[in-house]
Amino acid sequence: MANPTENLDANPQIREPEAEEEVEELNGYEGDDGEEDDDGEDDDTESKSQTRESGSSVDRIKAESLFRRMRAAPVPVRVHDVIISGNEKTKDHIIEAEVDAVREATTLQELLEASRVANSNLRALDIFDSVNITLDSGPPELPGTTNVVIEVVESKNPLTGQIGAYTRAEARSSSVEASLKYKNIFGYGDIWDGSIVYGCDNSAEVGLGMYLPRFRGLSTPFTSRLFLSTQDWLKFSSYKERSLGLSLGLFSSKYHELIYTIAWRNLIDPSQAAAVSIRRQLGHSLLSALKYTFRFDQRNSSLRPTNGYAFISTSQIGGLAPDSRSLRFLKQEVDLRYAVPFGFYNAAINFGVSGGVSFPWGSGYQNRPSSIPERFFLGGNSSPVCSLSGPSALWGFKTRGVGPSEPKRKGDSERDFVGGDAAVTAFADLSFDLPVRWLRERGIHGHVFACAGNMAKLSENEFRNFTAPKFLETFRTSVGAGIVLPTSLFRMELNYCHILKKQEHDQARSGVFLTFSASS
Repeated sequence: MANPTENLDANPQIREPEAEEEVEELNGYEGDDGEEDDDGEDDDTESKSQTRESGSSVDRIKAESLFRRMRAAPVPVRVHDVIISGNEKTKDHIIEAEVDAVREATTLQELLEASRVANSNLRALDIFDSVNITLDSGPPELPGTTNVVIEVVESKNPLTGQIGAYTRAEARSSSVEASLKYKNIFGYGDIWDGSIVYGCDNSAEVGLGMYLPRFRGLSTPFTSRLFLSTQDWLKFSSYKERSLGLSLGLFSSKYHELIYTIAWRNLIDPSQAAAVSIRRQLGHSLLSALKYTFRFDQRNSSLRPTNGYAFISTSQIGGLAPDSRSLRFLKQEVDLRYAVPFGFYNAAINFGVSGGVSFPWGSGYQNRPSSIPERFFLGGNSSPVCSLSGPSALWGFKTRGVGPSEPKRKGDSERDFVGGDAAVTAFADLSFDLPVRWLRERGIHGHVFACAGNMAKLSENEFRNFTAPKFLETFRTSVGAGIVLPTSLFRMELNYCHILKKQEHDQARSGVFLTFSASS
């Protein structure tokens, strides 16, 4: 996002109660010599030159005086009016809603800060090519007031599109994505978009979305998205997942987000080789779930944190529809990150702990299996340093290659990973600059790491057999070292990973891996 203070007038013209006449001179200094022209053209030219020099000197004096006053104490001021110009299509109330704090300012310092925030908010709407906010003197009969002038330039080309190839944070596969956006069709700051995603693992998604910064007076944006998706898990768990649904963003702020999703889901097994527990869940079901997320991230970087901490908590309840095929479950995930700098070679150590639990609810919940798509699956070589989305990645272990598994149909030696109802992962990563200037200038650095994780089944009365000592005894662990090449979009790593501990059917190996990880 562009710097919100880039176009903000750093020297606002404000009419102060005790210096009204001086400010009038600052706004338009004439000088007395301009009235005398008896001495001829030379004298007139010399007089104008002196006038300009005198006016410039007055400007500097007034500006210096104002800045001294601002440093010494609050400068009282009152906003008389907010003047908006340049919005041919955008409704005035959409812009005014983003600059409400400007009207409440009572000092010049507060007004400058509120103007910076307003500038940032308007740019974040993504419907303007430029935003300029300046402060001007209020009416002469109202000393001590100012007008806030907001000039916007609406996007000349409201239609934008992009296409690219990406690697998902879970390192499950690569994908090709294309999207098309049309901005501000109705003048309410609305953004309409369509997207197509196709993965190399035969996964695909088509979506249509709408974004409204202000909906019926709500103080937060409203979003909606209609989607049709297919996820291919045949290589890991012998099923495909197809969903048609609608997602509604009911509330969104800096730290909080509330989303409701309703979708018709279908699990199929084209291979006809799924394990027994997966075959029992094949068919149609209704997902009707409310998801609340609290997110707090104070790290100085999401791709290479060297200071700060982050926390995310996600709570989800499914089964809000009365239909008998509605999936009823409770799911809770937490993720904590902490980065500690060492003060030399830009070294820092990152700690992270993630945990989650999912459990069915309703009549006879203790005997019922949990829904497979809502279970936890560990594995994948993406870096947990930059992810913030619950337990998932483990260096050295294949995607969905950890945890409870079952043999496929008779005659097949392969196994299906069926996931767990509870999962925990932890990691430590020490990053440091390399002793080569060319590498340091490009952000290329080294790191050594260690990670551990485990999961367990709790549904179908398995929680009665759960014990902490047994859970700790079966933890999977790995260590390694490598080189990190960060970019503006993702983090690329070339690592050597050594597996310290795994269980019988886990898919893991020691060796060299090239991985791509995006921040989440």
